Amino acid sequence: MNFEWYLAFRYFKGTRKGARFLSFIKIMAITGVAVGSAGLLIALSVVHGFKSTINGKVLGFAPHYTVSSQSFINPTLQRADTLISYLEQSLPEITELQPVIQGQVMIQTRDNISGTILKGVNETGGVSDLKEYVNFGEFDLTRQVNGMYGIVVGSKLADLLSTGIGDIVTVYTIKGVPSLINSPEIKQFIITGIYQTGIDQFDDVFVLTEREQARSLFQLQENEANAIEIRLGNESNIEDFEDKLSPSLSFPFFAESILVKFEGIFAWVELQEQMIPLVIAVMIIVAAFNLIGAVLMMILERTRDIGVLKTMGTKSSVVRKVFLLEGLLVSFAGLAFGITISLLFAWLQSEFQIIPLSQENYYMSYVPVEPHLFDFVIVAAVTTFLCGLASWIPARIAAKTDPLKVISYGR
Repeated sequence: MNFEWYLAFRYFKGTRKGARFLSFIKIMAITGVAVGSAGLLIALSVVHGFKSTINGKVLGFAPHYTVSSQSFINPTLQRADTLISYLEQSLPEITELQPVIQGQVMIQTRDNISGTILKGVNETGGVSDLKEYVNFGEFDLTRQVNGMYGIVVGSKLADLLSTGIGDIVTVYTIKGVPSLINSPEIKQFIITGIYQTGIDQFDDVFVLTEREQARSLFQLQENEANAIEIRLGNESNIEDFEDKLSPSLSFPFFAESILVKFEGIFAWVELQEQMIPLVIAVMIIVAAFNLIGAVLMMILERTRDIGVLKTMGTKSSVVRKVFLLEGLLVSFAGLAFGITISLLFAWLQSEFQIIPLSQENYYMSYVPVEPHLFDFVIVAAVTTFLCGLASWIPARIAAKTDPLKVISYGR
């Protein structure tokens, strides 16, 4: 260990008697850095957690792209099978796609009735990960023992209808104005699953059943569909994929990205990610510049030591380096405590969900956390730089001190 580091460690440990006040100042400086760095790391991990959770729910429930018809004369896709074959052969980025039958229906139980959107998919659920969000029952759209087909509803809609697993619901739809010659198409289903994503746009809007049952309800022909849902192999390519998909389709086909369809949700998440770190970063700046006062107090406490060192021929650069290193040691200690606090919080929140949330407002029941190694590296680098910059000013003052004056200081 060289001379500068030796002195810096000695001063940092503060073993001198009667230096309790100086130790208090040092502890407060360390606490300031710890709180600032921990606050920023916790904020970043929470923002990342929010983004991953919400994006995962939206990307898991909804398709990455939806291809539909813009024609007012034929609003459905007449030869969905041909379009599917074309997309599969021309766009290798697509890993899954399926024709979808969907439309507005009325769903009724013995005591309640509500409007909703019936979505007909294949028995495996199509291109979504909805199975992961089925909290009650199971995702089963097949024919049940009573002869009825299964239907999966959202938790909000289930509460509205006061229904549960095993209950029978009646679904009916009609084209145009109801009359004696235009009666509704009616089917009964049995509820086999209830899903909950925490996003009202899903949980109280969509009910899912087997595609052919939806086809008969909406009276569509074979190979006719309302839309084709597409899922890509890599979610990060969703935005760029539009440049390939749109030129491949001509009128009346129209492709809509999930990023456009749910633009409001994604924009809200991005705003959270951009603003919170900027606000919390102020804490680190304040904590870093608190070091100026702390290191100045250390210098005042050791003015006679500085005089002795300079009288012995110690260069000003060495004195400056000693107090700069002492300031950096304070920042390292604070940063270590801050990282420990943030990691402890992340573990406690992940294991015990100590901070709950209103699912109606935040799309989740507790605060999610997702620490990123890159954030720790950036926060550590920025904190060290700011603390070093804050320590440089009082360190220069110490280096310029007149040894003849400081030796007699306090006499």
